[in-house]
Amino acid sequence: MRIKRCVKLAACLLVLALPLVSQTLPKGVEKVRSSEGINEFSYPNGLHVLLIPDVSKPKVTVNVVYKVGSRNEGAGETGMAHLLEHMLFKTSTSGREVFKELTDKAAGSFNGTTNYDRTTYYETFPASDDTLKWALELETDRMAHMTMKGEDLATEMTVVRNEMEAGENYPQSVLQKRVMAAAYNFHSYGKTVIGNRTDVERVPISNLAVFYHKYYQPDNAVLIIGGNFDESKALTLAAATLGALPKPDRVLTQPYTDEPTQEGERFVKLERIGDEQDLMVVYHIPAALNSDTAPLQVLAQILGAPQTGRLYKTLVDGKIAVQAAMFAQSMHDPGVLTAFVMQKPGQSVDDARTALLKVTEGVKDTPPTAEEVDRAKARLAKNFELSMSDSSMQALLLANSVASGDWRFALLNREEIAKVTPADVERVAEKYLQASNRTLGEFVPTRNLQRAEIPATPSVEERFKNFTGAAAQQQGEAFDATPKNIETRVKRIKLANGMTLILFPKRTRAGMVSTQVNIRYGNEKDLNGKSDIAELTGDLLMRGTQQKNRQQIQDATDKLKAQIQVSGSATYAFASARTVEANLADTLKLLRELLREPSFPEAEFAQSKQQILASIESGKSEPNSLVRTELNRKMKPQYPRGHVLYEETLDEQMESVNKITLDEVRSFYKQFYGPAEGEVVVSGQFDPAKIEALVKELFGDWKSPSRFERVKETYVAIKPANEKIETPDKQNGLFQAAVAFRLNDDSPDLAALRIANLIFGGSTNSRLFTRIRVKDGLSYGAGSNLSIPTQDEAASLMAYAIAAPQNMPKVEAAFTDELSKALKDGFTQDELTKAKKTWLDEQALSRADEANLGRQLRSLQRWNRTMEWQAALEAKVAALTLDQVNAAFRKYIDPNAVVIVKGGDFKKVGVFQ
Repeated sequence: MRIKRCVKLAACLLVLALPLVSQTLPKGVEKVRSSEGINEFSYPNGLHVLLIPDVSKPKVTVNVVYKVGSRNEGAGETGMAHLLEHMLFKTSTSGREVFKELTDKAAGSFNGTTNYDRTTYYETFPASDDTLKWALELETDRMAHMTMKGEDLATEMTVVRNEMEAGENYPQSVLQKRVMAAAYNFHSYGKTVIGNRTDVERVPISNLAVFYHKYYQPDNAVLIIGGNFDESKALTLAAATLGALPKPDRVLTQPYTDEPTQEGERFVKLERIGDEQDLMVVYHIPAALNSDTAPLQVLAQILGAPQTGRLYKTLVDGKIAVQAAMFAQSMHDPGVLTAFVMQKPGQSVDDARTALLKVTEGVKDTPPTAEEVDRAKARLAKNFELSMSDSSMQALLLANSVASGDWRFALLNREEIAKVTPADVERVAEKYLQASNRTLGEFVPTRNLQRAEIPATPSVEERFKNFTGAAAQQQGEAFDATPKNIETRVKRIKLANGMTLILFPKRTRAGMVSTQVNIRYGNEKDLNGKSDIAELTGDLLMRGTQQKNRQQIQDATDKLKAQIQVSGSATYAFASARTVEANLADTLKLLRELLREPSFPEAEFAQSKQQILASIESGKSEPNSLVRTELNRKMKPQYPRGHVLYEETLDEQMESVNKITLDEVRSFYKQFYGPAEGEVVVSGQFDPAKIEALVKELFGDWKSPSRFERVKETYVAIKPANEKIETPDKQNGLFQAAVAFRLNDDSPDLAALRIANLIFGGSTNSRLFTRIRVKDGLSYGAGSNLSIPTQDEAASLMAYAIAAPQNMPKVEAAFTDELSKALKDGFTQDELTKAKKTWLDEQALSRADEANLGRQLRSLQRWNRTMEWQAALEAKVAALTLDQVNAAFRKYIDPNAVVIVKGGDFKKVGVFQ
């Protein structure tokens, strides 16, 4: 399942940007430290608490970080931490059903995650004292009072095994497991987090309980609370819940195995059915707290950044591979620097291996330039600032710093990255990127033995003795994001070219602002046969303009501290950006350049085309790709090949993409690009008058040269079907079922059907998820999606589940049974009450995010709607009766019109024969 110093009042002066807790602390609680608006406290039982106050959004995130992961597992215990992650969603000795209670009350999001060094449990919910109290009470039960029943383990074991099987479908995932196992002969990092299959299948519940009672204790945990809450109340609530648990009397042992220095190259070969070629190389590096971590992260960016790193330029631009990347895994104990290369069939593995090692181990011969170092530092700084701009994200992301040894590591690391020099990067490259420190797919004896000695992990005190931290971030305004309040502030302006500019100004945390540009063009006749050309045209928009090449575009994006996405399809093009207020104007100018001045370089065209072909090729043996394609084809039988809405087979996609020429791409852009209609949305912190004038200047004169007419999707009755697709040597499969019906979102049944879907399969509290995932333990993920168009009437409901091929008959039977029960007996009042609250809470939380709100305003504007339409829909949902919901589900969902497609290695396990 699924990441800011005073104690005595009389002696305190408030010196931070955020007010410190100034009242008397709960008994025994001590203020440890503050940094950058984050306050740390310790409790008598060993629990540590981090508070990250943020009044700008109406939500709170509670994240409990346990300093235990697969690193702590001994022989026969692999996967135990991850298995416990699942078990701690079961029942407590007080009768609490954790998973059910989370789905009933969390209303935002929740999950548990496990990695090598830590396990986390978090929930994000609408801010209130009562809900915070509930969350802390639940986490108290989870920490100390879980039942550890054998029958729960039996169910969760099969779910974890299915998650394991899902990962086994992907060569890259399996290769990484094998390489890590070869790189670590003794340390537990060589074992996968999900564990060995037999360990997971055979672990006794008593052993699991011992592991639980040893590590899931207050003195091994850090509670992080981020969001809109009263600090004093939060500390008091923590004292009455997690802080009230007794301090354990056991001695908490820690792993003591150090991986010996590697004494020569290591080799792994993986042979499986597939449609791609992969290479991976890892080099041992020090633990996260080592001072070499910052230059190693800069090194990883220089070599492995997507599209702009040395590996990408050498292998992908050089047409040796279709993907290349590198990343640093900095962990509690010495970790690894990992490089990955993907090739399409026919490309030379020998050439890729030679090029890969020449780039990684040749840094000493071609040292990093100041420009490369500055570029890498800018990207890392941008990613850090964007990640830390939201308190909920902070509450999750600090978990990894806690696991590394201290929550301040993220802050220290940011400062040390800023100080990295080219000499630092060259030094760590020469120190660690050695052949004797390498694990790859080849063994070569060497007489010139070299060893990379990994330094010991330094103490926290040593590493942080000169660390002070930066100023706390600006806080956002407290805004009640109701449709009515939003509508009173939003401003809509018609541009000269027919586009609509939508402005929603609001002071935000760290001054963040989101912008979106959406243009629609073309018509059914003119677009015929051009869908694949359109996709390739959109893919090239970020690869070069008349003023900038791909590298310069990335440099500009990093300098602006912006996250930018630009894409295009047959009927529309879309651009979005998230940045800080100070850089909004230049970010909008860059978006204009990307959309209006693409250069379509020949080399980029060839590379993009090959990457698309490789992606299609890799899907030819994957059940997910094959099943989804086939189901989509069966749900759209009325369209001939070439029509915009036609679903191509994978072979047809390969054929179409292979035929595309650069002239066709340039011609498509010239014929269609420009808005026949569209929207520009800016939401967050900005000056409305300045941005209005700028948007008019940048986009107001841009028009599509083609005639525009919306492509309409017609409804046709779909014939029922039940088909299987064989995917040899794939341990995981996919089940999908769909039913089509006539409906659009102007229907009075819209609200009822949305809530019916939520109950049936649209949430983690739904019938499908509860039956297939929770009760039967057949799948890691199961549910349903509802698609209801505006104006057109081709609606559908699609159900899905991943599962091992041998379990697919049970999955299909469970789906059929739950559909029959829902239609025959209907849903219950309790289900309706919970679903309505969940849906309404989700709408409120979504609107609190600037980017989400911008997307909603844009979507409404397309159909000449305002937030009043959303308010009316929410009112209809709130007023729904059980009879209305059951009637709507029975009216539109015909069990005799269901189309089922499933894929997997059924022949091997002897099912569906």
